[in-house]
Amino acid sequence: MRLLLVEDNRTLADWLQRTLRKENYTVDWLDNGADADYALRHETYDLVLLDLALPQLAGQDVLRRLRARGNATPVLVLTANNSIGSRVSELDQGADDYVAKPFEVEELEARIRVLLRRSSNVANPLIQCGELRFDSNAREFYVDGQPLALTPRERAVLEVLAMKLGHTVSKPALAQSLYSFDASVSHDAIEIYVHRLRKKLEHSGATIVTLRGLGYLLRPVHHDA
Repeated sequence: MRLLLVEDNRTLADWLQRTLRKENYTVDWLDNGADADYALRHETYDLVLLDLALPQLAGQDVLRRLRARGNATPVLVLTANNSIGSRVSELDQGADDYVAKPFEVEELEARIRVLLRRSSNVANPLIQCGELRFDSNAREFYVDGQPLALTPRERAVLEVLAMKLGHTVSKPALAQSLYSFDASVSHDAIEIYVHRLRKKLEHSGATIVTLRGLGYLLRPVHHDA
């Protein structure tokens, strides 16, 4: 899952990047609103962490422009102003949630997980496909109750497919979720990760189907009668 962090406090931003990357999120960081507005016009993110007091363009304006373009990417506001009026204003402008500074990282991570599930129309934090189970809180996969050994990239691909269970995910969309904007995007690498995942899912009752020209679909294995 690819996140955009827009925060001009370098110390806080560095800490958040390290923390979120340890949780296997792909994180892009920008320190001003103008660059954030540009990135959100040209890149695809699963969620935005947005400070409001930004140089060049205020966070409120970044949010307003994002929603004016019809972009429904979840936005979690990081705010130093925890007044009721400020919270109501942020939500009315299109924010999906907020956390007040200073905040506990456990709460931030929980709110991120909730917003990611909501944007994928996933109500249950436990996603089941055959004998494959994804715990979206722990962000771990299990087969028959046993942890499934995955590399970080394999886990990232499978997580996107699990969160979109039953829906096709294009190769560019998978690549966007895996790579930050300072990394070279390789669509061939996606094919390699999918190939490896198919082998690891052979006895899970779940499979990844390739729909030519469309993308990939995670679904239960259908056995012929």
